[in-house]
Formats: sequence, structure tokens, C-alpha cells
Amino acid sequence: MKLENLFDKIPYTLVKGNMDIEIKDIAYDSRNVKNDYLFVAISGSENDGHLYINDAIKKGAIAILVSEDVSCDGEITVIKVKDTRIILSKLAMRFFKYPQNKMKTIAITGTKGKTTVSFMIKKILEESGKKCGLIGTTGVYIGKKYYPVKNTTPESYDTLKYMNEMVNDKIEYMIMEVSSQALKYGRVNDIVFDIGVFTNLTQDHIGEFEHTDMEDYINSKGKLFSQCNYGVFNIDDKYFYDMVSRGDCSINTYGYNEKADLRVDSLDLIYDANYMGIKIKTDGIIKDTFEISSPGEFSSYNALAAIQTCYLLGIDVKYMKKALSNFSVKGRVEPVWVSDDFTLLIDYAHNGVSTESILTTIREYKPGRIVTIFGCGGNRSRDRRYEMGEIASKYSDKCIITEDNNRYQDFDSIANDIMKNFDKKCEYVIIPDRKEAIKHAILNGKKGDIIMLLGKGHEDYKEVKGVRYPFDERVIIKEILEELNNK
Repeated sequence: MKLENLFDKIPYTLVKGNMDIEIKDIAYDSRNVKNDYLFVAISGSENDGHLYINDAIKKGAIAILVSEDVSCDGEITVIKVKDTRIILSKLAMRFFKYPQNKMKTIAITGTKGKTTVSFMIKKILEESGKKCGLIGTTGVYIGKKYYPVKNTTPESYDTLKYMNEMVNDKIEYMIMEVSSQALKYGRVNDIVFDIGVFTNLTQDHIGEFEHTDMEDYINSKGKLFSQCNYGVFNIDDKYFYDMVSRGDCSINTYGYNEKADLRVDSLDLIYDANYMGIKIKTDGIIKDTFEISSPGEFSSYNALAAIQTCYLLGIDVKYMKKALSNFSVKGRVEPVWVSDDFTLLIDYAHNGVSTESILTTIREYKPGRIVTIFGCGGNRSRDRRYEMGEIASKYSDKCIITEDNNRYQDFDSIANDIMKNFDKKCEYVIIPDRKEAIKHAILNGKKGDIIMLLGKGHEDYKEVKGVRYPFDERVIIKEILEELNNK
């Protein structure tokens, strides 16, 4: 594509060079630059792309987009704009020829439930014979292809490249988890979604490394509903009106409130040795009964969000019922067999609110004991650690405190924070090595126990001092069982 066409109607200053050149592709990471690329220098919280301009030129970049004054030798085109990250989104949209217009697009935002709701929608659509793509916390799924991702919502260029690949693969529906950080920093600025879904909001991402305060968090989340046609909102959430007021989309509601368009009339628990779920009777726009293979009231909210979204897409209820009755998602209340005497569930709960939600839910199923294995991430809010320790000890019969992603902090420091509000009436043990912590739980499991392995969920690594080491808990559990069987 001609550089001048790429920048058509975009305000810029040509610092040097020529706009009448052909661009083969765009890169914002100098390591991905090839001959005849446009390199976009982005200033991030950890790295500044302006420091890698010469590396990009050496690798073949013929044009550079900057937001700062730079000095470049040789015959290179240098373009300056106010915010390169914002402009990258516009350039990528133009470069990939507006893939959003060639699929139905669904975006899900909220503190909890994004991943589960996105996979529920995907399962229902596929059950009805539709081809789906998904971008979210656990990765990118395009048909049978899978790509791992670092962030819940990738950088704008990557998102649009994935969407373009979906179009080329004849994908009909694209489902995306949209994080508050993506909305705040403009990673999805130029995408107009057919449907936007709001699950809930809690004070989880307030802190030095994320949002300065709740208002910043609310404003970031609320942006989604100014760039979608239909909104699907949890009417029971305390921030429902904040979300609705920040958008101009149509309002469709779900929940237990009698004013909800789709609501739960009754809920029953289902539990046996191999199945833990719920049965809900719905009222409003759909009057029917759904069996959902995921436990607790929060699962009913996730299911309602998926049901209402698929209703707006015109999907028959019979496909919804079939999909939800046999549904699971990696790392979200995921059962992993370890014994016929007790149950082990892997879940991504990594803050006080989600931990309280899952543990109180499991308590309703009346287990013999709840044994909770958990840690907290380094370089994250210390308040989260205080809450995790307080909540886990309040609702568990035994806690095993262990490592999570320590990042650049020592485990002892993290553990001390966890213990600050810990209820010492709860039995506990501190085992720094996560594999050993899991092994301890399995060796000491009792009949009727439910072991909750919290914090990492779908993750297949542990991060220590900037390095990610392989650590998939399913693989670790298999190794432990093999080691115990060989003794």
C-alpha cells in the first residue's frame, strides 16, 4: 500500500523523506521489521519504541512513525504524529481493509466472567453451525488454529491482523474479550462492534500498575458502549448505570432483577461425582429451562449474558441449551481427576472478589472440606494480597499458600502480605514451590474434599524475574500422580 494512501486524512507532519513509497507491512516491534516496512515507535510502560528506531532501519524499515523528535541518517521517511499508538490503530484498520465490516463482532468487558462468557457464546454459535474466531485471555482461536497472547486484548495491529485472517478463513463471528487497559490505551479504538457485553465491575484493577482510581476504571470500561450497536448489560451490577450512561448503544439487560429483559426465575444445584452445575428457569424474552455444566450463581450470570447475546444474533434456543449443558473452559472451575474420593478444580480466581465468589459457591455444594491452594502475583497491588489471605482463610477449611507469578518480588514478601489479614483459625501451611504445594494437597486429601487450585487457571507458565518458565498445572498434576504411582 502507498504510504500516502495509508495516511490519507490522518493529521501528520512529514519530518523528512517521501510519502510516495510502497509499504509492505507495519510493525511496532523492531524485531518484526522486514524490508519495506513502516515502523511505528510506541512509548509503553516498559519499553519505548523510539529507542529502537535504528534497529528497525537496519532490518529494512523505509518509513518511521514517531511522536518525539528523532535523528535518522540515510534515505528514510520520518513522519511525526501526536500519539503513535492511536494512529497505529487507524493505520492497521486501513491496511487490513476494515475486517470488522466482514463479520459479526461481539465484545465482552467486565472484571469477571469475560473468558467464560466468550467461550459460552462460541460454543453456542458453533453448535448452531457457525464458524467462529475468538480473541481473549487464553489466546486466539481461528477455526482449528491457535495463537498464544501476552495480553487479554492484543495491540491494535495484532488484533486487526487476526481479524483479517478470520475473514480470509471465512469466519462469520468474531468474539473478543476487551480489557480495561485495551480500552484506556486505544487498542480497539477504531473497531465498531455489533454487540458489546458488560458482565460486572469490582475494584480489582486499581493500583500503581493499572488504574489510578475507580473513576478511571469505569471510564475505561464504559468506552466500549460508545462503539457498539447493541449493549448487553448485567442489570444487577452496582455499576450498571455507569456503563449504560457512557454509551449510546441499545440497552438489553439480564439478571435476577424483575426489570431485566432476560431473568432467572429459579436456580437449582446439580452435583454428583463427575458433574457440578446448575439448572435455571428463565423468564422474560426467553421462557425456558437451561442446564449449565458450571457451578454457582455466577455461572447463571455468565450463561444469561451468552444466551441474550445469541438471542440478539438470532440463534435458536435449542442450540443454546445443548451447548451450555456440556460446556467447559480451561482454567475456569475446571475439574481435573486426581481421586475418586475427592475433587480438584482449577480456577483463575486471583483477587478477593473472585475468590469469595468461587469459594462461597463451592460451599453451597456441601463438601467435606474446602482446601484452597493459592498465591499472589508480584508487582501487583498489595491490597489484593491482603484480601486474598482474608477471604481464602474465611471460606476454606485449609489453605496452602504458595507461589504464583512472583515476577520481580521475593516470595517471602508476598507471603507476608497474604498473612496480614489471614484468619489463623483456618488450618494453613506455607509451601513456596507450587508443585510441592499441589502434591501436599493430593497426598493429604480426604474423602469428600474439594481442592481449589486458584490463581493461574489457563496459564501454562510461571513468571520469575522477567522469565516465563513452563508450568501448566494439568501437566504438573499428571507428573505428581505418575510419581506417586511409581513409588
